[in-house]
Amino acid sequence: MADNKKKLSSRYNKTKKIIKKKPSHWFRNIFLLLLVGCGFILLSYLKYLDYNLREQFEGKRWAIPARVYATPMELYAGHNLSADKFEELLGMLHYRKDTQLVADGTYARTGTNFKVKTRKFTFPDQQQPSLLMQVSFGAAGITAITDVNKNNGIPLIRMDPVQIGSFYPKIKEDRILIKLDEAPDYLIKGLLASEDRDFYHHFGVSPRGILRALLANYRAGVMVQGASTITQQLIKNFYLSSERSLERKVKEALMALVLEYRYSKNEILEAYLNEIYLGQDGGSAVHGFGLASEFYFGSALKDLSLDQVALLVAVVRGPSTYDPRHFPDRALQRRNLVLDEMEKEAYITHPQAVAAIAKPLGVIPNAHRSNNIYPGFLELVRRQLTKEYHEDDLTSEGLKIFTTLDTQIQETLEKSVTQKLRQLEKTTGAKKLESAVVVTRRDSGEIAAMTSGRQNLPAGFNRALDAVRPIGSLIKPVVYLTALEYPDKYSITTPLSDRAIVVESKDGGPDWSPKNYDHKEHGTVPLHKALAKSYNLAAVRVGMDIGVARVVKTLRSIGITREIEMSPSLLLGAVSLTPMEVTQIYQTLASDGIPPPISAIRAVISSEGKQLQSYPFVVKQTVEPAATFITNTILQEVMLEGTGHSAYKTFPKDYGLVGKTGTTNDAKDSWFAGYTGDYLSVIWVGRDDNKPIGLTGGEGALQVWISLMKQISTQPVVLLPPDNINMVRVDPYSGLLANKACGGGKLYPYVEGSEPKVYSSCGRPAEEEPDQSEEETFAIPLPNLFPE
Repeated sequence: MADNKKKLSSRYNKTKKIIKKKPSHWFRNIFLLLLVGCGFILLSYLKYLDYNLREQFEGKRWAIPARVYATPMELYAGHNLSADKFEELLGMLHYRKDTQLVADGTYARTGTNFKVKTRKFTFPDQQQPSLLMQVSFGAAGITAITDVNKNNGIPLIRMDPVQIGSFYPKIKEDRILIKLDEAPDYLIKGLLASEDRDFYHHFGVSPRGILRALLANYRAGVMVQGASTITQQLIKNFYLSSERSLERKVKEALMALVLEYRYSKNEILEAYLNEIYLGQDGGSAVHGFGLASEFYFGSALKDLSLDQVALLVAVVRGPSTYDPRHFPDRALQRRNLVLDEMEKEAYITHPQAVAAIAKPLGVIPNAHRSNNIYPGFLELVRRQLTKEYHEDDLTSEGLKIFTTLDTQIQETLEKSVTQKLRQLEKTTGAKKLESAVVVTRRDSGEIAAMTSGRQNLPAGFNRALDAVRPIGSLIKPVVYLTALEYPDKYSITTPLSDRAIVVESKDGGPDWSPKNYDHKEHGTVPLHKALAKSYNLAAVRVGMDIGVARVVKTLRSIGITREIEMSPSLLLGAVSLTPMEVTQIYQTLASDGIPPPISAIRAVISSEGKQLQSYPFVVKQTVEPAATFITNTILQEVMLEGTGHSAYKTFPKDYGLVGKTGTTNDAKDSWFAGYTGDYLSVIWVGRDDNKPIGLTGGEGALQVWISLMKQISTQPVVLLPPDNINMVRVDPYSGLLANKACGGGKLYPYVEGSEPKVYSSCGRPAEEEPDQSEEETFAIPLPNLFPE
């Protein structure tokens, strides 16, 4: 019985073991699944980060803005440049005073003698090395230039050009790229001592630094401290925002790991040297140590001393906090701390640290080199460049653009406009005067200076390029030039009728009865006098005789492409042009009938120094040279005896000035266009609201022209007659050949074969009285007429 019970119990127990359930592993499985999923997501994310990192790091890392330069100043013995003006130029070039002349871009002045260590510079035609020279000045300008090292004279040298602006991409960042081997040893050691001592040993992230930062942030309750390595700082500057958050910090660390895996330490360090943000130059961010060295010290990075390098390293920690211009004490303290850290790491000796700490900050004043100093001119440069370059190339490829601008003339122009307009408003009662001026080199048509308004504003309406205004009597030389191209009919002494004329309209509009400015008629006058005195009636008669279409054709041959209405009122200036277009007309006259392109650019070179574009002088005769010479001769008479005569209160009588005044209806626009032997200037004075200013061309624009040209011109005009011009002595009263027996007479130019053939009798005839009743009528379709 007992055995049966035992067997039964045993069977029961066995059955119990068989039905026992195995433990479940669902939690472990889900955990493993999640772990695998997270790992997959992390790896995918890292792959995504890797792709983005490589795409930018191995592609075009930075958009380098184009730098725009003025014409370099050429120095030579005899140059009419004062010692003070030369020092102003050195200031614009950001040269700094240094009696030791250790670095490029430094100078020392003793009285009127300068020792200058120039910078090396790549010009479009050659690379000019750095040079230590002495420049001596006398009362008349430069007396001698000497190479200090070779102790011999220098006949001519170009200073490096003034940077007058930049063309930026959408994000206004600027930098000068450097190679790692171009960085001073002190810079690398300073960065390692101050920013990342274990840079060459960690894998992109410093665990100890992170733990230290987490502890500080936990205690403070907010993000107050970072522990970024150089790699992390590069990631933050290159790829991420400066936002302080845990999410961004994690992303930064992951990207740093990927970057360290993909690239060498030296590649990362070189990118860091070019990317790190180090200050703000107006609206432009200063990135990289190459640009920062020039921004703070006016010197190339290779020329910086230990104390200067330490200051740049100090600024890394906080460009705003340690700005040496705004917070010098704070910056000095931080710089000295960097030097102490370098000494602790045995990168410098104790005496070196002590000597560097004893030095002042030595930063130069901020001249905002990134700003567009002359915005009106820069707008013209941009417009001319966009005809040949895409906007992206223009703002991101690091192009160097060499322009025609002369900074000395530009500064003189701006001061002259400001002072003269203020004087005109005070003496004449005119208000709210504005002005636009274009100054070209007479021999080439290159723009030496330009203002687009009374104030040098960074943005706004560019009057020199876009202000389309009636040009008044500035058109008359074109009318007479056209007539003089027909020497069988018109010569310099051809008698013209300056009597009343009515031009009849056939389209139902009113007839046109132009008047002279003085509301008088002057009878029969020689052609040269009609232009010199700017008589309207004579100009209309000549223009109607040769045809308005021929005058328009002459404008086209000169280079005016704007749509022009062929109306008789065009003969008195009822055609609206910009100051730049007027410059094209008068530059053609100044160039003896050859219309050169009005250019603002000389050359464009790539960031590697390769010349991409040059702008050679193109010669193409489009206007008859003889007619041009005669017209210019009459325009000299305008200045001597006509509406421009006030200029000779300032200039010598033998200066040969050539020019023409222009005034529009109700004296709304005051114009003057004229040239000396070296420069041509076109001046417009008026108001933006088109209200009358009460100033004629001679009372307004001419006065600005005189003020400017007396300061910049050194060469009188010498007109050279073409081979087919004969100079003939003529009796000015009769227009006939002067009788030798009578004496007197005046030399006039004639196209060969068109000169007078008959001699005059002695004695001055009585001037013909104008016949007030005589009136001639022309029947011409005349839409939209408005007489001058």
